[in-house]
Amino acid sequence: METITITLALFFAVVLSGPLERLFRMRIPRPFIQIALGAAIALSTDLSITLHPDVFFLLFLPPLLFLDGWRSPRQGFERDLALILGLAIGLVVFTVIGLGIFIHWMIPAMPLAVAFALAAILSPTDTLAVSAILKGRAVPERLLQVLEGESLFNDASGLVCMQFAVAAVMTGIFSLRAAWQEFLGLAVGGFLTGMAVTYAVAMAKNIISEKLGEEAGGQVLISLLMPFGAYLAAEQLGVSPVLAAVAAGLTMGRLEQGNKVGAVTRLDRKVFWDMIQFIANGVVFVLLGEQLPEIVARAAHLLQVPEEHKAGWLLLYVCSIVGILAALRFLWVWGCLTAAATWARSRGRKGWQTDGKQVAAAALAGVRGAVTLAGILALPLFLPDGSPFPARDLSILLAAGVIIVSLAVAAIGLPLLVPPVEPDQQTRRARENSAIYVEAAEAAIKAIQTADQQIPFSGGDGAKDISSEPVARLIETYRKRIAAHTAPDDRAEIFLQMGKIERDLQIAALRAERDIYFQAARADRLTEEEVRRLVLALDLMETRLLAS
Repeated sequence: METITITLALFFAVVLSGPLERLFRMRIPRPFIQIALGAAIALSTDLSITLHPDVFFLLFLPPLLFLDGWRSPRQGFERDLALILGLAIGLVVFTVIGLGIFIHWMIPAMPLAVAFALAAILSPTDTLAVSAILKGRAVPERLLQVLEGESLFNDASGLVCMQFAVAAVMTGIFSLRAAWQEFLGLAVGGFLTGMAVTYAVAMAKNIISEKLGEEAGGQVLISLLMPFGAYLAAEQLGVSPVLAAVAAGLTMGRLEQGNKVGAVTRLDRKVFWDMIQFIANGVVFVLLGEQLPEIVARAAHLLQVPEEHKAGWLLLYVCSIVGILAALRFLWVWGCLTAAATWARSRGRKGWQTDGKQVAAAALAGVRGAVTLAGILALPLFLPDGSPFPARDLSILLAAGVIIVSLAVAAIGLPLLVPPVEPDQQTRRARENSAIYVEAAEAAIKAIQTADQQIPFSGGDGAKDISSEPVARLIETYRKRIAAHTAPDDRAEIFLQMGKIERDLQIAALRAERDIYFQAARADRLTEEEVRRLVLALDLMETRLLAS
C-alpha cells in the first residue's frame, strides 16, 4: 500500500510542477521545482523510497534513450558524422579523463575510479534541453544539427564509460587497452542488436497489420516494449544494452518515415510517448528531491571541512565542476570545428566558420538532464564484499548540483550570446518550404481526382455536385446532414452515400499530402520537426474524419 501511495505522490508532484512553473512565469526551471517538491515529500511525510539501482536503471533509461533516438533529428548526420562522433565519443573520453582527475584532486576522499564514473555520467548533454534552449535563436542550422546529434550519441558513450568505471570500482581492476577493445565490441554489438530487434518487430507487426488489420492500442504497446526488448536482448548477448536502446530509437525514427502506420495509431502513439517522456523526466527529478535530505546528510561526512562551511564548499565544488566542464567542452568544440574547417578547405569545399560566440554558445548549451540523473542514481549501493559503494551519496549530490547550475547558467548566458531569430529569417524559411506545400497540395488534388473515379456510386450524378466555395460547401454539408435525418427512406441512403464519398476523398487527399512530407523528410528537404508538425495536423484531421 505504501508503494502505491508514494507512486501517486510522485505523480502528483510532477503534475503540480507545471502550474507552479507557470505561476512563477517560467523564471524558475521546472526541474528545480520538481526537486523542491520531492524534498517537501520527504520532509513532510513518513513516505520513503528505497532505490534498487538495477531496477531503476532498467525502468527509466531504456525508454528515455529510445525516445531520444526516435525523436532526434537526423538531418546532416551523414555529412557531419565524423564531427558528431568526435564530439559524442572524443569529447566524452576527454571529459572523463580531465574532469575525473580534477574531481579526485579537488576531493581526495573520492576514489579516482569513482571520480571517473562521476565524470562519465556528467559528460552527456540533454537532447531536449539543447533543442529547447537554442530554439528560436540565431544559431546556424548545421551547428544545431551537430549539437543535437552529439547529445544523442553521447548519452550512450557516457553511460558505457560510467559502466566501465563502476566495474573498475567493483573489481579493482582496469586496463585501458582491454577496456577500449571491449568498448568497440560492446558498442558495435549493442548497436546491431538494437537495429535487428526493431526491424524484426516492425516487419512482424506490419505483416500482421496488413493481413488482419491494425489495432492502435496494440501498436502503441509494441512501441513501449521495443526499447526494453532491445535492452534485455543486448544484456543476454553480452553487448551494450544502452547502445541497443539508442539504436532501437534511431531505427524506429527511420522506419516511421516509411508511413506504414495508420493515422490513429501514430496519433495515439505520439500522445502516449509524450506522457511517458513527461512522467519519466519529472519522476526522476522528484525522486532526487525525495532522496536529497538523506543524501546531503550522508555526503556531508565525506567533506573534511568544518560543519558550518560544508554548504559553501559543496557549492564551490559544483561551480568548479561546471566551470571545468564548460572549459573542456569549449576547447574540444573549438578544436573539432577548426579541424573540420581545415579539412573542408583542403578539399576545396566551404568549411565551418569558427565564430567565438557560437563556440561559446555550444559550450554553454552542454546542459545536463534526466539521463545524467537517472544514471547517477543507478550507481550500486554496495561493493561485492558488502561494504558501501564509496562516495555514492556525494557523487549524486554533485551530479544534481551540476544539473541545476548548468541549467541556470545556460538560461542566463545563452540569451546574451545568441540573439533571437529575426522575423525576415523566419519568413525566408517559410518561403523555401512553399514549393513542398504546393507539391503536397497538388498531390492531394490528384488523389481526390483518382479516388473520385474509383469510388462506385449508385445515387446518380446529382448527389456528386459539390460546391467549390468552402463556406457554401460547409453549409451544404450541414443541410445534407439534416436532410439525411429527415428525408424519406428512399432519399436518405443517397445523402449518406454522399457524406461517405466526401469523407473518403478527403482522407485520400490527406494521405497523399502526408506521403509527400515523408518523402521530403527522407530527402532532407524538410526538417523532422517541421514534418512532425505537418503530419500531426493531417493525422488529427484524418482521425476526425474516421470517427465521423
